[in-house]
Amino acid sequence: MAMLQRIDTVPAPFRPEPISQEEGGALFRAALNLFARWGVTDEQAAVLTDMPVRTYRRWKAEGPGRISRDGLARLSNLMGIHKALRIIFQEPQRGYDWIKAPNAAFGGASALQVMIGGELTDIMRVRRYLDAERGGW
Repeated sequence: MAMLQRIDTVPAPFRPEPISQEEGGALFRAALNLFARWGVTDEQAAVLTDMPVRTYRRWKAEGPGRISRDGLARLSNLMGIHKALRIIFQEPQRGYDWIKAPNAAFGGASALQVMIGGELTDIMRVRRYLDAERGGW
């Protein structure tokens, strides 16, 4: 007679943030540079970072405050998109321009149009597409 295996149903303890606030600050500063190269408006950047435009502009001028887990995930995925584009395109400017170019993979919309849908999953959709294109993960 087979013994039933005991399954642990106790919830796992809350995980600390996978990215520290210091790392998040560095990601935010890198995103500011990336947004400039992509030609993203402050309004679009605020949607990408999921914050009010006034807050985005204050952080842009004075440095970031405390970044939420969602904000850290957004910044991390934006950097992943940048990395994938640098791998795919030898000339950096082509990667920067790709963000606003119409793309059949997105039904004719640009990657930026997809990402400013406002959800983290919109940014992740673009990252997954690029990771698949470059043969990553």
